[in-house]
Amino acid sequence: MKTSQNISLRAYNTFGFNVKANEVFHIESIRDVQELIQKGVFKTNHLILGGGSNVLLRDDFDGAVILNRIQGFEILDEDDNTVRIRVGAGENWHQTVLRTVEKGWGGLENLSLIPGSVGAAPMQNIGAYGVEIKSCFVQLQAIDLDTGEIKTFNNEECEFGYRESIFKRRAKGKYIIVNVDFELQKQPAFHTEYGAIRSQLEEMGIDELSVKAISDAVIAIRQSKLPDPNEIGNSGSFFKNPVIPKTQFDQLKTRYPDLPAYPVDNDSVKVPAGWLIDRAGWKGFREGDVGVHKNQALVLVNYGSGTGTEVYELSNKIIENIRSTYGIELEREVNVI
Repeated sequence: MKTSQNISLRAYNTFGFNVKANEVFHIESIRDVQELIQKGVFKTNHLILGGGSNVLLRDDFDGAVILNRIQGFEILDEDDNTVRIRVGAGENWHQTVLRTVEKGWGGLENLSLIPGSVGAAPMQNIGAYGVEIKSCFVQLQAIDLDTGEIKTFNNEECEFGYRESIFKRRAKGKYIIVNVDFELQKQPAFHTEYGAIRSQLEEMGIDELSVKAISDAVIAIRQSKLPDPNEIGNSGSFFKNPVIPKTQFDQLKTRYPDLPAYPVDNDSVKVPAGWLIDRAGWKGFREGDVGVHKNQALVLVNYGSGTGTEVYELSNKIIENIRSTYGIELEREVNVI
C-alpha cells in the first residue's frame, strides 16, 4: 500500500483544485482496507476518493485521504441471455462501460463517458439518457469501517433514489465499496427516447441499433456539450434536476411555454436544471477563474487557478437566483467537503 504525506490533491479531483491532505493512502485490496482499520485511520478525519469526479474540495483537507484503487473484472455467471460480472470499485467507470460494449452486452451503454470510478456509480445511482445504474445493478460488497467485516448490499438494500443511495444517507461514511456486480443483457432493449440520442444516431448515419452505436452516440453528445476535465476543471453535472409538483410546473409553463419536463408520477415532474440556469442567463458566466461552462449551464468550471470556495460561492448565487426566478430550489449533486 502506497502512502504519501502532505501531498497536493490536484491530480485526484477533476476540478483540479490545488489543495493538500495530511496523508494519502492508495488502497489496492481488501487487506489494505482492513490494515487501515486496524491502524485506526478511519477513526480520524478521513475522505475516501475514487475518481474524484463528484467532489468539491473547498480547502486543504486536515486528515487522511484514501484513494480506492481496487481493480478487477470477472464473469461470475453467464447463459444465452445474460451475463453477470464483478468489477473492482477502483476501476475507471468509462473504461468498464467500453469493455462491456465491446462484448455487445447491453445495460451500461447509455452511461458512457461519465467520469469517475465503478465504486462511485452505485453511491450516486448515476444516470444519463433515461437509464440509471440501478436497472442493471445486482449487488455490491463493502467493508464495514468499524469492524472490518465484508457486507453484501443487494439492489433493494442500497435504497436507490434519484442520484441517491443509502451510502449518501444513513450509511454515509460507514463503508468502503470494494466491488460491484452487474447483470447485462445479450439481447438488450435499447433506450433511445431520451435527449438527443435519436437525432445523433441519424446524424451518424446509423440505421441498425446496437450497444456500440448507442454508446458512440452518447459519447458524441457528451463531448459536444461537456468539457474534458483534463482541459477545463469540472465535475460534470453540478446540480440535480429538480422534481416539482405538476401544479407548480403548470403555473411556470404559462410564463415559460418552452419549459421542458419529464413525468415522474401523476403528481410531479422533473425539470432540467440546465435549462433553468441557462434561461436565467448564467451560461458562459465567468467570475475570476471560475464560471459556468459556455456550452452547458449545468457544469461549473475551474479555468485554472480557481478554488473550491469560489465555485461553492458561485453555486450559492445560482441557487438563490433560481429560487427567486422560478420558485425552485436547486440541490447540488457534488459532495461538498
